[in-house]
Amino acid sequence: MVMVLEIERWKEQAFPLSINSIPVKAMKAEASGEKSLPLLEALLIFPLTIFNGNLNYAFIGVNIGTDLSDMPSQTQVVALLKAQNIRHVRLYNADRALLLALANTGIQVTVSVPNDQLLGIGQSNATAAKWVARNVISHVPTTNITAIAVGSEVLTALPNAAPVLVSALKFIHSALVASNLDGQIKVSTPHSSSIILDSFPPSQAFFNRSWDPVMVPLLKFLQSTRSYLMLNVYPYYDYMQSDGVIPLDYALFRPLPPSKEAVDANTLLHYTNVFDAVVDAAYFAMSYLNITNVPIVVTESGWPSKGDSSESDATVENANAYNSNLIKHVLNNTGTPKHPGIAVSTYIYELYNEDLRPGSVSEKNWGLFDANGIPVYILHLIGAGTVLANDTTNQTFCVAMEGADLKMLQAALDWACGSGKVDCSPLLQGHPCYEPDNVVSHSSYAFNAYFQRMAKSPGTCDFKGVATITTTDPSHGSCAFPGSIGKNGTITNYTSLAPSANSTTSGCPSHYFYRSGFFTTSVMIGVLLLSAVFL
Repeated sequence: MVMVLEIERWKEQAFPLSINSIPVKAMKAEASGEKSLPLLEALLIFPLTIFNGNLNYAFIGVNIGTDLSDMPSQTQVVALLKAQNIRHVRLYNADRALLLALANTGIQVTVSVPNDQLLGIGQSNATAAKWVARNVISHVPTTNITAIAVGSEVLTALPNAAPVLVSALKFIHSALVASNLDGQIKVSTPHSSSIILDSFPPSQAFFNRSWDPVMVPLLKFLQSTRSYLMLNVYPYYDYMQSDGVIPLDYALFRPLPPSKEAVDANTLLHYTNVFDAVVDAAYFAMSYLNITNVPIVVTESGWPSKGDSSESDATVENANAYNSNLIKHVLNNTGTPKHPGIAVSTYIYELYNEDLRPGSVSEKNWGLFDANGIPVYILHLIGAGTVLANDTTNQTFCVAMEGADLKMLQAALDWACGSGKVDCSPLLQGHPCYEPDNVVSHSSYAFNAYFQRMAKSPGTCDFKGVATITTTDPSHGSCAFPGSIGKNGTITNYTSLAPSANSTTSGCPSHYFYRSGFFTTSVMIGVLLLSAVFL
């Protein structure tokens, strides 16, 4: 998934370091190119005309993978997308249930032809037409499908299918033309950036010439259909495989002094980050094949938040820095040195941590959220607009209203911990939020847990008038309220925005008793009454 780095050129022309020449190829393992479906949408959308006009704005999207042991239901996935204002997604297949769940949401969807179906589609126009009828035509216009990714990194992951790749794209496109959908839905195929050779300086980059019989007609197809080149860009692997030549800050979009910037000696263009250098390398590689008006969409990019002992830079801090800076970089429309002002729309890899993915620890930890919809970290997006529902600029909590009737508070508390399915176990004796042991404190915790779990939806902080919204974090001592921000930027004790499909219990009793003797009603009566009052 990443470019081949010519470390000697990088050393001589970019950074004043003295090491031996080490050609490096950084590769990201893919499970045969089909992940079965892989905060954020940073969707401030800016008007933009790119090259031949087939992209009208810059956006941040997200890949959705499903290699999870506790995969949320399709409804829960869509609820999380809405809560995080994610307006563009890429699926690794054309999952019918998820496409149905995405109907009438307006979310723009890229569906994919899995690699194991590519040979059949590339050899038969009829097979391609059936695929489009089943996976696209049956869902539009209620589901907003805007692109079809045909295969995934075919040239590097499935080279035996390369001879039929262009035919597959053409057959899929022909089926769209027959249904008058070719103007709405673009067809392309994602490439690993490792197909780019001599990638630094970018002006000398070219595609692996052995793939010219595929790349030349492929790029002409993209040009004629006003589509775009799909490219997977992973600065993490470029950095990891550079043996210290690439500075970490350069990979993470962090500011560099001018003396540390990489300079293309042929163009005198200055590069302040790896991402732009890879994208421009692809632009230059296309130009050497006389293709100058095909834009690029980055279909995968991200940084792992956890790794094994050999992956010391796969950390929450670095993942947060990379994705936060990437989002701001794309949405600011800064473009690349070769094409300033022409932003490169990008899909973050990925929505969920996929614990079932094979390989190293980092392979399982690229996600922005865990299976329960809990953010792995809070993105640093101040100044980039209201990008995420869980941004630090949008911290709100739900607590007991001052002076509220204690009996009403008790009833609401019982409902939240019972029918409301809130995990109230932190309120049990000996647990972090047990003290102070009174109905006001316990109600505030339960109300807020429910409020956060429901993605702060309107009406979810009322509880018959005994609750109110506050921007003051009610956490105290070792009791971290759901939605509060830890010192390292992570959400502590956060309650699920979209509970797991396999979750059946809240893990707490349906009624609490206090030493101070506020109330001692029975559990059964309380549950029956509260079901009638609050449901």
